[in-house]
Amino acid sequence: MMFAVAAIAVLIALALAVVRVLAGPTVFDRLVAANKIGNAVILLVAIFGFLTGRPEWLDIGILYGLLNIIAVFAVLKFLRYGDLGVTGGEEPTD
Repeated sequence: MMFAVAAIAVLIALALAVVRVLAGPTVFDRLVAANKIGNAVILLVAIFGFLTGRPEWLDIGILYGLLNIIAVFAVLKFLRYGDLGVTGGEEPTD
């Protein structure tokens, strides 16, 4: 019962984050909200694993968390340089 209530709370937070992605005033606000969506999905996967009695879902959540971190860094690099192939030592092009 407690995990079901936690899942509902995470779904509410997920819905608020989706609203923030759609209505965010800046790109960075939208990026933070998208990262929050990824974190909420990780929590939902973990809660689902506990509700179904299958702890291997935690491994899937950890993998998704790693992909979420890589995606955030890729988007930030793209926003700074405009190209993902740029090495870190070059100046950003305006």
